[in-house]
This record gives sequence, structure tokens and C-alpha cells, in this order.
Amino acid sequence: MSWLPDDFVHPVHVPVPDTAVHLRPIREADTAIDYPAVMGSRERLWEIFGPAWGWPKETMTYEEDRIDLLRHEKEVAAHQSFNYALLDEEETAILGCVYIDPPERIGSDAEISWWVVDDLVGGEVERALDALVPQWIAADWPFRQPRYVGRDITWQDWLALPRAS
Repeated sequence: MSWLPDDFVHPVHVPVPDTAVHLRPIREADTAIDYPAVMGSRERLWEIFGPAWGWPKETMTYEEDRIDLLRHEKEVAAHQSFNYALLDEEETAILGCVYIDPPERIGSDAEISWWVVDDLVGGEVERALDALVPQWIAADWPFRQPRYVGRDITWQDWLALPRAS
């Protein structure tokens, strides 16, 4: 059984209320704007995601990022997992990402996490995204027990949970 209903249609454009930014599925073609966003915030992102995902490595190349985004694009198309880029209106800058994944650990039917670039930490866009994500997941996604990793459970506690079968 899939983690999503067969007839589920994922959102393709999600405005972030009271901001000039939106979410849409990330694509390989976004590498030119993703790479500087990730590497510009790499140290903080490693503190968040490094222990669980080994990402983003200090030595990550542009080509490795391109390959990673191509994988994400294919996973979205196949409904295996979802990586949404947080973009400005003109889509000239990636400002963060939201990940919606099948559960790796017991106790949920989806695992959701997100980040913004260093320049937006603590600001209006981050607060708006923090408010939007749980509301958006509840309204537009078919999950009964989503887990907000790094929000309602620490990454360390999440890593300590038994793996989902």
C-alpha cells in the first residue's frame, strides 16, 4: 500500500500568506538558485539535517546538488516524497525548502521538516512559513498523524525512534 491515496494530487503552487513568497515542487532546473541558498546556509543546515541526512556536506558540488534536485523532481513525480522550494515572486531565489516524506520512524504517517536561508531566520517570512506548514498539511494532504521533525520532536529524539517497517 502506498503512503498516499492513488488519486491524490499534490499542490503545485502554495502562496505563503502575508508575504511575497510561495512554495512549489523543486526541479533540477532550480540548481542555479538552490546551490547558493543551500551553501550560503550550509553550517546551520548541517546542524539541523546533518546527523539524520548527512546533508549538506561541506564539499557538496554544484553537480551533486543538480543530481540531488533531479532525484527530488523524480520523487515528486512518482509521489515517493516531496521537496517544495520556497521562492520569491519572480522565482529568482530559493529562500528555503519544505520536505514531506513517508515515515522513516514509527508513530506517524508522514514526516515534515523545513528551513529558510540564514538571512530570513527569525523574520517575517520564517514566521509565516512556520504558521503555514502545519495548516497546509492539515488542509491539503491526506495525513492523520504527520510528524513535524525538528518542531514537535527534536531530531535527536526522532533518530532514537525505531525505524518504520
